[in-house]
Amino acid sequence: METLDITAIVLTYNEELHIRRCVESLRQYVTKIYVVDCHSIDATCPIAESLGAEVIQHNWPGNQAEQFNWALDNLKIETEWVLRLDADEYLLPELIEELQKRVPTMPKDVSGIEFKRRHIFMGRWVKHGVYPVVLLRMFRKDCGRYDNRLMDEHIVLSRGQSIVFENDFCDHSLISIEDYCRKHLDYARREAIEELEDYCGLSDSPKLNQIYGKQAQEKRKKKSRFYKKPLFWRSFCYFLYRYFLKGGFLDGKEGFLFSFIQGWWYRTIVDVKVFGAKKACGNDKEKLMEYAKMLREK
Repeated sequence: METLDITAIVLTYNEELHIRRCVESLRQYVTKIYVVDCHSIDATCPIAESLGAEVIQHNWPGNQAEQFNWALDNLKIETEWVLRLDADEYLLPELIEELQKRVPTMPKDVSGIEFKRRHIFMGRWVKHGVYPVVLLRMFRKDCGRYDNRLMDEHIVLSRGQSIVFENDFCDHSLISIEDYCRKHLDYARREAIEELEDYCGLSDSPKLNQIYGKQAQEKRKKKSRFYKKPLFWRSFCYFLYRYFLKGGFLDGKEGFLFSFIQGWWYRTIVDVKVFGAKKACGNDKEKLMEYAKMLREK
């Protein structure tokens, strides 16, 4: 299998469960692999280095967007393309084959490539509810950056256009369900901050020179509408939408748990945090800004 003119960047912290699978997949088709680590205390770095990745240490700046943008600004990237993956993600063989066929002859006006993400939850592909999530994960060097958000961050292009490839990459976490839920507690804190800042008019809006993928644009609009719905009812309704209308029930027990945790429990925790903020501060935007700041510092 020939390597392509691609540099892969993987952000890590204590990812020894996933990093071998990720790097072994990447080295089949990319020229360079950077693992940008935040001082892991497990075997993440030795495993990555043993497989040929270059490990760079950098203190956590507060969110993934800032960490990735730091990597873009400070790593020596000599390839035409940059690929962004999480340690618990990997491309399916069909997508790797599609990359090898299409990337060498990609039109110059195409600066970004969007992939379809499939979730593997508790060992099962959850085919309904949210699939496919389409994300811009590959772009020409100097054409892409993350927008600066705590949650739901997206790579945006400064020029050109993006296209969607046919095949999938996988989000396949191997962590325990307990750790999975703990991660979502932190996601809920960050999501609540985003909502409070949106209410106060502080959230980043797309700049004129930023080009989002089509699904990312639509998701931002939907989230803005979601924020305006009544607390607690909206999380319950979102679960009903994913589990019944979008067919999550067709994926068995795993489908129920995935829809329940992500669509109802997690969203309810966000609502609890927003409710707590508004109970403490009312609709006073200055107080809510301070409350959001306090949540950021936790």
